[in-house]
Amino acid sequence: MLIAIIFFLFISLAIIAGLVSPTIREFKIVADTVRSKQSFILSESGIEDAYYRLKNAKPIDSPTSLTLNDNTATTVITDSGYNEKTITSLGDVSLRQRKSELILGTGDGFSFNYGMQIGNGGLEMSNAATINGSVYVNGDIMGNNSPNITGSAIAADRTTEVINQINDTGTPTDTIQFGTTTSTQDAAQSFTVTTSDVATQVAVYIKKSGTPGKIHVRITTNASGKPAISSLTTGTILATNVTTSYGWATTVLSGSVTLIPGTTYWLVLDTGVSSSYYIWGANNAGYANGLGKIGQYGTTTWNNTSPSGLDAFFKIYLGGVNSTINHVTIGQNGIGIASAHNVTETTVAGNLYCQTGSDNNKSCDTSQGDPPPLNFPISEAQIQEWKDEALLGGTQTGNINLTNSETLTVGPQKIVGNLNMSNNTILTVTGTLWITGNINLSNNAIVRLASAYGSGSGMIISDGTVSTSNSATFNGSGTSGSYFMMLTTSTAAGAITIDNSAGTVILVAPYGKINFSNTASAKAVIAKTVSMSNFSSLIYESGLVNQNFVSGPSGGWNIKTWQEIE
Repeated sequence: MLIAIIFFLFISLAIIAGLVSPTIREFKIVADTVRSKQSFILSESGIEDAYYRLKNAKPIDSPTSLTLNDNTATTVITDSGYNEKTITSLGDVSLRQRKSELILGTGDGFSFNYGMQIGNGGLEMSNAATINGSVYVNGDIMGNNSPNITGSAIAADRTTEVINQINDTGTPTDTIQFGTTTSTQDAAQSFTVTTSDVATQVAVYIKKSGTPGKIHVRITTNASGKPAISSLTTGTILATNVTTSYGWATTVLSGSVTLIPGTTYWLVLDTGVSSSYYIWGANNAGYANGLGKIGQYGTTTWNNTSPSGLDAFFKIYLGGVNSTINHVTIGQNGIGIASAHNVTETTVAGNLYCQTGSDNNKSCDTSQGDPPPLNFPISEAQIQEWKDEALLGGTQTGNINLTNSETLTVGPQKIVGNLNMSNNTILTVTGTLWITGNINLSNNAIVRLASAYGSGSGMIISDGTVSTSNSATFNGSGTSGSYFMMLTTSTAAGAITIDNSAGTVILVAPYGKINFSNTASAKAVIAKTVSMSNFSSLIYESGLVNQNFVSGPSGGWNIKTWQEIE
């Protein structure tokens, strides 16, 4: 009996062990699965938090952490290419890790995708000048005496502003309307060039009705008196860069296509078909070396304009040389790329893309070609629209002179004269201001937006030069996410001069030069040329990529891919 009992116990224990072991194993598998799912949800939460902040003008650091019940998601935001950001988030729950990746591209609209976006005049940095953000320059980036760019630095092939062909005589006496039907979907203008050089930019004098789609700008060869069905080079004009009033819209062309004298080419504006449409300004026989057509790109369906013999208003720019980055420290903590045709004496935290280089901290990665030039996010048409908005408040003739703690509230309005402020004076802007003369601020003078702007942003437009010194500042409304934009149409070498503090300001001088010196600062910059010296700085805030100007459109980041990665 004892032996039977012992055998029974052993058999029972074996059966119990056989049952318990798989059960424990299943419990462990289930627990691991739950932790893995929690880790995935945590990584997705990190992605969503970063994307929300980028889209909605909220500040965010990189890397940053998101913690839930003592578990953490670590999120990193990097500039992964031209006009592209990559967000990666690693969720960790009890060492069970899942990783998600979101790749963003720039959306249509008015946005600041870089701390500085500079034209063919290039960027000069000296004496410990710093840019806390990324830079895109259609020209050279030249440094001296320890300048630093904490993000990425991209120097595109420099375009020289040489207009080889143009038709802009007077105001348009006729129009070429396109975009409403298949047979009138697109418009074209033939031309020839006088020198052999690379086609770099195109400008067209255009307006819109309604909300049409973007315009694909193409240059084609000639096919029996019509545009060919394939493109030599292309560009893009966003609908948001065209207004309901005539204005010049410019696009940079892709690639390095050389045009040959004596050859007929076609400038094609290609858009979709809708109830909205574009109107291209034209005149009758205003351009001797070509003519306008209406039809559909990619087909042989092209007809004469109505009336026939019209020539569209356009400009063709030729020229260009290779870009250079010299003597700059770029990136930090392994993040931040440098890209240019030639890079010398430069320290790069991330990848270094160049075709030639010397005295750098790493060798050139030649796998990528030279970066393409980038269009400014603000067009002449938009500037004119803002000026028209200022006119709605009337016109005041005479200078505005404020001194010794005086205050003034004004806007919207056009001021035919100068704006001079000094010694603790305050100007409160309640609507867009257009100053036809110069702006001079000194000695703690403050220009600010009215509190009614809330988280929106506003501006002053000047046709003259802008100068600030001795702690003069531009400020938003006081609400987070509100910025002041100071824009000048001046072509001067000192279009904007910032000496010492400048505040929560976006500085724009698309045709001139901005000079920073002596601890001067700004939040974002667009200019033809920029010079920084003597500890001056730019502190870019990622929310500016989706900045909302009360009187203009805004852009932002759009999702390209969203996936889990190894």
